[in-house]
Amino acid sequence: QVQLVESGGGLVQAGGSLRLSCAASGRTFSNYAMGWFRQAPGLEREFVATISSSGGNSDYADSVTGRFTISRDNAKNMVYLQMNSLKPEDTAVYYCAAAYLFIPTPRPGYYSYWGQGTQVTVSS
Repeated sequence: QVQLVESGGGLVQAGGSLRLSCAASGRTFSNYAMGWFRQAPGLEREFVATISSSGGNSDYADSVTGRFTISRDNAKNMVYLQMNSLKPEDTAVYYCAAAYLFIPTPRPGYYSYWGQGTQVTVSS
């Protein structure tokens, strides 16, 4: 089992920044690729960003490329999502997830463990 707890969400004005954190516990964190997903009201959960187990490779949804950065600290069992130039359409519940893979993947079906989510609201 891997337990994931997100934090860092909140209310921010358009153009602002937030940094989400995800604390992992349980199995060996460095064996897992990590991902961030989000779900807005009435919409399906969508991929945001993913990072390999070593942290050497990452991938992003087109909608956040150039604005968001995913990173991880395997010594601290943490993964982060730095979100800059936020837009109202970024408003959603953001979820951290773990996949038992070395490579990053945008496919939610590969993620076995999910956090409870943290709300991000961007006002216009």
